[in-house]
Amino acid sequence: MFRIRRIYDTNNPINQAAVMRVQQILREQFILIHSSEIDKLPDMLKNPLKYRFRSILFVADNIKGEINGFALLLHAPDLDFSYLDYISTAKNFTGRGIGGALYQRVREEAFLLQSKGVFCECLPDDPLLCKDTLVLKQNTARLRFYEKYGARPIINTKYETPVKEGGDNPPYLVVDTFGKERKFKKDEMRQIVEAILERKYPDVCDKEYVDMVVNSITDEFVQLRPLKYISNKKVEAIKPSLPADKLITLVYNNQHAIHHVRERGYVESPVRVKTILASLNKTNLFNNIEPRHFGEHHITVVHGRDFVDYLQKVCSVIPDKESVYPYVFPIRNNARPPKDLPMRAGYYCIDTFTPLNKNAYLAARNAVNCALTAAQAIIEGSYLAYALVRPPGHHAERNVFGGFCYLNSTAIAAHYLSQHGKVAILDIDYHHGNGQQTIFYNRGDVLTVSIHGHPRFAYPFFSGFAEECGENEGKDLNINFPMPENLTTDKYMETLKKAVQQINKFEPEFLVVALGLDTARGDPTGTWSLDAKDFEQIGTIIGELPFSTLFVQEGGYKTKTIGKNIRSFFKGVWDGSFA
Repeated sequence: MFRIRRIYDTNNPINQAAVMRVQQILREQFILIHSSEIDKLPDMLKNPLKYRFRSILFVADNIKGEINGFALLLHAPDLDFSYLDYISTAKNFTGRGIGGALYQRVREEAFLLQSKGVFCECLPDDPLLCKDTLVLKQNTARLRFYEKYGARPIINTKYETPVKEGGDNPPYLVVDTFGKERKFKKDEMRQIVEAILERKYPDVCDKEYVDMVVNSITDEFVQLRPLKYISNKKVEAIKPSLPADKLITLVYNNQHAIHHVRERGYVESPVRVKTILASLNKTNLFNNIEPRHFGEHHITVVHGRDFVDYLQKVCSVIPDKESVYPYVFPIRNNARPPKDLPMRAGYYCIDTFTPLNKNAYLAARNAVNCALTAAQAIIEGSYLAYALVRPPGHHAERNVFGGFCYLNSTAIAAHYLSQHGKVAILDIDYHHGNGQQTIFYNRGDVLTVSIHGHPRFAYPFFSGFAEECGENEGKDLNINFPMPENLTTDKYMETLKKAVQQINKFEPEFLVVALGLDTARGDPTGTWSLDAKDFEQIGTIIGELPFSTLFVQEGGYKTKTIGKNIRSFFKGVWDGSFA
């Protein structure tokens, strides 16, 4: 079994390893390529303008993450065509369907980019141009492969003229028009051929040679060689669909509904998630996967052992359908917690409105599993992943809960990712992410950025001030943007762009977004007035960041608009990432 995926983020360690493996395959399978051409592959992926082509790399990997093949597609957006530079399997992996799957993905990408066609070079199947019978047989097999997709060499030109006089085995220029009849005008093809020769072979093809080939294109409409190996009926037309690697991985656990506080006014209800899920299911942007179970040590590395033990124990003894609200707090003596577990709630809580009940810990534990499953998907190569969870988590600190939050799923997932590289957290909930701030305040490998209502009027009131900048190794790595009670959309977008600048400056391997939707107009817990159009713009700005990104659901309590808002947000994310 194998999958085909595009390398979107060269900062992600798994993708860096994949690029190195591709370079190894190039050295093994294309022994005539100069090493400098192979060495520049990472730079081609990062700096497309430098090479006048946008380089797009696809890899075929197995369940162990081993790379067994690749394809490198070059896109010329100025002329609306794509060029297949290389496609190859690793040694001993031919004949397993990998090459065909890679080429299908190449065609899908070029089609989605609205390319006029996929061009590539194939060595000739003409014995007058290829004297070696064994090589001729290989050339024939390759041209037969492409012909299945309707791809054929252009004819009546001098493209296959050897660069050096008397040279053997000069390539044809082959074009795949996605199984549809498409005629290229003379001037159109001249521009494409000139771009291929000048951009791909600047050190090989001099101006005289390029002009000779370009000027040999004289037919009003460029002709393609008639099908030679298959019939028209067998040509595989493109089937437009969204490739798997362009889908957002979505992790959801319906066990969240076991935590349902029915007291009037408690807005953190199961209908929030139900509404979000129903709205996202109307799109074709998501790939739903089941949550996995992760060991408790992933929690206790972020939260204190005593705190986690308390949550487990107190929730297990609370009668079904009853809730315990903290109401006594250890201001005078916090060193001696009371013996009675319900009475001890104030020892571990920061407010009086976040109840403990029989299923609070279990629901929070399930939320952590979802967030970690989504984080693992990122580590395994997903570019975007979304953990749709409740209860939320960003107010839970190392040893306290509050703000409807019990375990900090966002922080736990961020720490999990940090084992593989630097992480930036962007919290866009209306309320300050005090949990992430306190957990990572002294760390140098995690940047925390929060845009929120000013703590002088917004929960949690005691944190989120601009002067809280981090300490020790975390100095200047905690950035707060406390905003006024009444906020214009323009001011919000201006602030978001400043936050994005800080994230880019940090150069993380991963981005985690604490996704709060309580910034929406009419949310019962906020004062701002963002609408669906604004959320789409926010999503686009975040999606344009060049980092593998995990979204973890936090607040958002106006159920009448939350579905539309989040659908708009993820449309923006997708457009920013892939369009």
